[in-house]
Amino acid sequence: MEHKVALVTGAASGIGATVARALAERGARVAAVDRNATRLSAAVEKMTADGLRVEAFAADVTKSTDVENVVEQAERRLGPVEFLVNAAGVLRLGQARHLTDDDWAATFAVNATGVFLMSRAVVNRMVPRSRGAIVTVASNAAGTARMEMAAYSASKAAATMFTKCLGLEVAAHGIRCNVVAPGSTDTPMLRSMWQDESGPKATVEGRLEAFRVGIPLGKLAQPSDIANAVLFLLSDQAEHITMHDLTVDGGAALGV
Repeated sequence: MEHKVALVTGAASGIGATVARALAERGARVAAVDRNATRLSAAVEKMTADGLRVEAFAADVTKSTDVENVVEQAERRLGPVEFLVNAAGVLRLGQARHLTDDDWAATFAVNATGVFLMSRAVVNRMVPRSRGAIVTVASNAAGTARMEMAAYSASKAAATMFTKCLGLEVAAHGIRCNVVAPGSTDTPMLRSMWQDESGPKATVEGRLEAFRVGIPLGKLAQPSDIANAVLFLLSDQAEHITMHDLTVDGGAALGV
């Protein structure tokens, strides 16, 4: 990955920030994208202080104009994008029948439409070059029903299938498109779901009343666990893998 250019969305915190750092530590030049300019700047400053080549690009992945502009800027400043990681995501909890129009629209805008817009902008530049790799960070909830997560699960399912269909269409151009599906990972998003200090224990052990099994490996994932999977699928070690959905959840979805 030395000297190659990677663009990572949702790079201000959580999995996105960890992926951005991991790519930079392997020699990539990273365009870190997030709509929260303040948090993004702070995250990138920490990486550059460690001598990593990371640049911040504030943009909203739900807006087509923002997306096209940020990809153009990234390529002009860093070079042709060879890796794209769609890690931006939002979570709106609530029973399906109580979700508001805004809950549904906001969730799909980032988790599904954002993946579409960014992937389209990047892949249209990859095709003439006949190279590139894309990884979308989805969720094991895309294939396993979860209470109070209807909007999130549906949006991640949409992002998953979009990425696979895109992978089929651009395979002839030497471009690979894969999905990493995390389970419960120790990030600000997961912590926002916990009501009290019992949250981590309940997540690992499962909740019978929510028809949710625990995590067979007995621990939460760390963002680095997800980043390792992303880097593998971007790397030459995965050069014959495309349209694959790699679940990283400690067995929580029971292998489904």
